Amino acid sequence: MAPTSTVKPGASWKKTSYPSIKNPEFPVEVAGFETFNNLHLAGVILGAPFMIVSFLKLPLWSYPILVIGLALPIFAAYFTYGSQFALPLNNRVQTPGKKVEDYLNIIDPSLQKYKGSNRIPMETFFEAYFDGKIDINQDMLQLLENRHDWTVFHMTASQAKFFVTQWIPETLWHSKKQDEDQVRDHYDRGDDFYAAFLGPRMIYTSGIMSDVNKNETLEEIQDNKLRLVCEKIQLKKGERHLDIGCGWGTLTAFAAKNYGTDSTGITLGLNQTAFGNNRIKEYGVPASQARIKCMDYRDIPREKWDKITCLEMAEHVGIRKFNEFLLQVKDMLNDDGLFFLQIAGLRAAWQYEDFIWGLFMAKYVFPGADASMPLYWVIKQLECAGFEVQNVDTIGVHYSATIYRWYLNWKSNEESITATYGKRWYRCWELFLAWSTIISRQGSATCYQIVAHKNLNAFDRTGLQASHRFVAK
Repeated sequence: MAPTSTVKPGASWKKTSYPSIKNPEFPVEVAGFETFNNLHLAGVILGAPFMIVSFLKLPLWSYPILVIGLALPIFAAYFTYGSQFALPLNNRVQTPGKKVEDYLNIIDPSLQKYKGSNRIPMETFFEAYFDGKIDINQDMLQLLENRHDWTVFHMTASQAKFFVTQWIPETLWHSKKQDEDQVRDHYDRGDDFYAAFLGPRMIYTSGIMSDVNKNETLEEIQDNKLRLVCEKIQLKKGERHLDIGCGWGTLTAFAAKNYGTDSTGITLGLNQTAFGNNRIKEYGVPASQARIKCMDYRDIPREKWDKITCLEMAEHVGIRKFNEFLLQVKDMLNDDGLFFLQIAGLRAAWQYEDFIWGLFMAKYVFPGADASMPLYWVIKQLECAGFEVQNVDTIGVHYSATIYRWYLNWKSNEESITATYGKRWYRCWELFLAWSTIISRQGSATCYQIVAHKNLNAFDRTGLQASHRFVAK
């Protein structure tokens, strides 16, 4: 059954109408951390191996081996079970209450059971949609706004398998070869593919709205972000600036042109390197003042930099390598320098939809970005690496506004993308952009802008506080 409202009159959700974003229509709360019992999970992880040892009369030394070997499969099975049988939360939102077939045109006979109020698991839907086994009866973003009528966020067996056999091993490994293969397979697909939604700025990170009551263009909110980053770290003429994970090099070129810095961008993408160096030239910046280099972040020469920026690349460093990465940044940063980190992450107060989306993203969009963690984790890593956090801003709603504009661009280029890359790639990014517009708007995943410096007694904290904080206009 579709979720229904169970609250008293007068407590209904109030719909918004901001011109800057795609406003929510049915922001239903679903089960998640509030119904997930960690003690029960621990009991199963410890108890199941004990039962196996007892039933098969195995030696006691085999028990810890079984606990370690079965922990992840048991977690995946328990999470799958929990996602399917968790009780729904009380909601303030009444959904339309339509049937599955009002939203989906199911072509594959094996999926015909999903009709009426028998909702289809999200992973089953998007895999079938990519394969052409399902068509949709309305715009994808509108379809997903109505998703609680026709889908459920149950972890499927194939997602559990992906989690255990691919996501976990990649999280534990993160070799240079693995990271290079993932980046180049993703970002070297073709600049035309990315230009179809990123637009002329070619910036694949969140922009910043200057005013939620103003409908700014994608280019305006990206320009706002470029200025904001440069002002937050107080870029000055002649300073050495390093941008780790620079993408197509727009921030590197912008900083050198507008702030007079000596800027270096680092990326693993071959296409991005060529594009970025051309952009620097187009901006009228000499090669002696700015450049894009193709290399792994671990191979950056241990030189000193006045300012270091890293926008939505650190997620790809991985959980295991994150502390090592921060120590490297600290080692390269001058004692009076500033570090700007923009990083996306899942919320700690998770719901099952968050994880289903996260596994989709790990499989199709951002493989290897496993360090997309809650804010408390990122702050702890920074402080343990010897940084002091000066400022934190949560910009998830700005990301939603950005991705919504990416989605509109993508839809407008459907014909050319389908002709060049095929319907499957078009549909995959259609779902990614539409769903992520909602995910970042509702807080399932968000993005943080963090300014930090070395936690040294001699650091001039007063001078930093005295500086004027920039507001995008």
